[in-house]
Amino acid sequence: MTALVKTDKKLLPALAATQAAVEEKQYLTFMLGGEMFSINILCIKEIIWYANLTEVPMMPECIRGVINLRGAVVPVMDLSSRFGKPSTPVTKSTCIVIIEVETQNEGERQNMGLVVDSVQAVLEIASSEIEQAPSFGAKIRPDFIEGIGKVNGKFVILLNVNRVLSMEEIGQMGQVAASAQTTGGT
Repeated sequence: MTALVKTDKKLLPALAATQAAVEEKQYLTFMLGGEMFSINILCIKEIIWYANLTEVPMMPECIRGVINLRGAVVPVMDLSSRFGKPSTPVTKSTCIVIIEVETQNEGERQNMGLVVDSVQAVLEIASSEIEQAPSFGAKIRPDFIEGIGKVNGKFVILLNVNRVLSMEEIGQMGQVAASAQTTGGT
């Protein structure tokens, strides 16, 4: 019996390493333009119905406006537009997913809303079922893709939230939009 206990103690680190290798992460899946995307659930603060959006002039095309979320002003991005596709039409199932993103100031975080066609489910995807994003053939920028998950024989695009919602890049787009409007461009 003593030998068995010693063997079990030796196996514990190996078992823990095996469990870490098969680690599952939870992802919120949603539809956008007929395709399924997902975001790590740890980035998501809440999901609300699309309503009460205030447009803000001289913003990048992908920013639909802002909402008042319990007294805080939260910018709302049209994710489809951010991917260079036509703007998401508003339907009964259109939602705003509130995400917490890093700002340009290290350590600070900001809430940002994403307009999506519909929210699907929260899925657990094992790290062994996630592959690198292909460098070709994707309909969105490769740096926006964290990986491709395989779930029940289907592929789910896992988004890199910090790249998609890069405050620095969006700020640059806003400066371009503002200068185009002030110089009379479209």
